[in-house]
Amino acid sequence: MNISYMKNASRILGLLLMPFSATMLPPIVVALWYQEMMISPFLLSALITLVLGILLWYPFRKYPREMQAREAFLIVALLWLAASLTGALPFILASPLDISYVDALFETISGLTTTGSTILTQLDTIPKSVLYYRQQLQFIGGGGIIVLTIAILPILGVGGMQLFRAEIASPFKEDKLTPRITQTAKTLWFIYVGLVILCALCYWGAGMTPFDAIGYSFGTISTGGFGTHDENFGYFQSPILEGVGTVFMLIGAINFSLHFSAIRRRSLRHYWQDPEVKTFLTIWFSMLLLISFTLFYYHEFSHSNTRVTESIFHVTSFLSTTGFTAGLYSYWPTFIPFLLLFLGIIGGCAGSTSGGIKIIRFLILKKQGSREIKRLIHPNGHYVIKLGYSRLQDRTLEAILGFFCLFVVTFIFLFLLLLGFGLDPISAFSSVAASISNTGLRMGMAADNFQSFTDPVKIIISVAMLAGRLELFTLIVLLIPNYWRY
Repeated sequence: MNISYMKNASRILGLLLMPFSATMLPPIVVALWYQEMMISPFLLSALITLVLGILLWYPFRKYPREMQAREAFLIVALLWLAASLTGALPFILASPLDISYVDALFETISGLTTTGSTILTQLDTIPKSVLYYRQQLQFIGGGGIIVLTIAILPILGVGGMQLFRAEIASPFKEDKLTPRITQTAKTLWFIYVGLVILCALCYWGAGMTPFDAIGYSFGTISTGGFGTHDENFGYFQSPILEGVGTVFMLIGAINFSLHFSAIRRRSLRHYWQDPEVKTFLTIWFSMLLLISFTLFYYHEFSHSNTRVTESIFHVTSFLSTTGFTAGLYSYWPTFIPFLLLFLGIIGGCAGSTSGGIKIIRFLILKKQGSREIKRLIHPNGHYVIKLGYSRLQDRTLEAILGFFCLFVVTFIFLFLLLLGFGLDPISAFSSVAASISNTGLRMGMAADNFQSFTDPVKIIISVAMLAGRLELFTLIVLLIPNYWRY
C-alpha cells in the first residue's frame, strides 16, 4: 500500500483515539460515588490512550488528504483493534481483578463487539466502577465506535462516508436516514441514547437499583448481554423485569431507521409493513411456540423452576443476539440449547445493534432459492426478486451470496482450529457460533465462562468476535495480498 495511505490512516486513527480516551473518565465518577480507590486505573488508562492518539496524529497533522475507500477498511480494523488494546488497560490496572492481559483483552473485545462472553466470575465482589466500565463497553460498541465518531469527523476535516460504508452492518449501505452522513450519525446516536435512557427508567421502575438499571440498559439496547451479577437476569427472579427486557431486546434488534421513521411520522404502521421485521417477528413467535411446547412436553414447567416468561425471554435474548440468561437453559432438553444457538446465528435485523447473519440476508436467500426452483420447472421463465416493492439488483444478490459463503467457510475453519487446540466438538462449535455471531450463548466447557480456556484459544475467539462484529469482509479484505499492492 502507498505510504501516503499509512500516513493518513495514522492521522485519522489518532484523531479518533483521542476522544475515545474520554470514555474512561465516567467510571471515575462511579468510583467517587461508591467511595472506591479506583480512580488511578481509569485516569492512567485515559492518559495512555490520549498520548497514543496524539503520537499517531501529531507527525501527520499537516497532511490533509481525502480518505479513499480502501483506506476506510484499514482505519475501521485498526480503530477496533486500538480501542480493544487500550480499552483493556483499566482491567489490567484494576488490582482487585488480577487478570492477565489476554483475559483483559478478551473481556474488552467481548464488550465492544456486544458478544457478552466473559472470563470474569464473582461479579458481585468486583468494584462498581469496574462493573460500570464493563457495561459501558457494550454501550460504546452497540452504538458503533465508527458511527459515534462520524459526527465528529467533519469538524476534524475528515470525510465520514467511507467509514460509514465500511462499518454499518447492512446489505444496503448506501441508504441514509438524512441527506448528510453527519446528520445520519447524529440521528442514530440520539435514538440509541434515548432508548437506553428509556430502558433504564423502565428497569428502575420495575424494581432494579439505579446502578443495575443503567448497567442492564446498556446491555439490552446494545444487545450485548453483560450483566452486573453472576446469575445475570436470573439474579432478580422477576417476570416483570424479564418482560421489560424482552420488549427492549426486540427494539434493539430492529432496524434503527424504522425507529427514526416511527418518531418522525408518529406511527407504528411501517414496522409491520417492513418485510424484514415481519419475518423477524414471525420467526420469533414460531420459536416461542416451539420451545414452549418442548418444555411443556418434557414437563419442565411443572418439574422445575422454569417459568413461561423464561422461555419467552431466552428466545428473544438469543434471536436478538443479546445473550442474557434468566435461568439454567443448558439443562433444558438438548434440542433447545442448540436451537437457541442457531437462532443467534440468524440474528436480528440489519441496521440494528444485533449480530448474526441478519434476517434480511436469510429472507433474500430464501427468495433466491425459490427463484432457482421455479427456473428448474420453467427454464425459460423470467423471475424478479423483490423486497417489498423494490427490485433487488444482481449486485446485491451476489454480495449476500458471497457473504454467506464466506461466513460458512470461516465458521468451519475456526471450528476445526479450536478442535486442533484440544476443545471438544460441542465446546468448539458453540464457542465459534457465539463469537462469530456475537451472541454469547455457550455450551460444553464454556457453559459458564471462558476462564478455563488457554490463551491461544481466547485469542482465536477474540479475533472471531471482531470478525463477526465487522461482518467478516472488513477484516478479511486486509488479508488479501492485492489490497496491499499500490
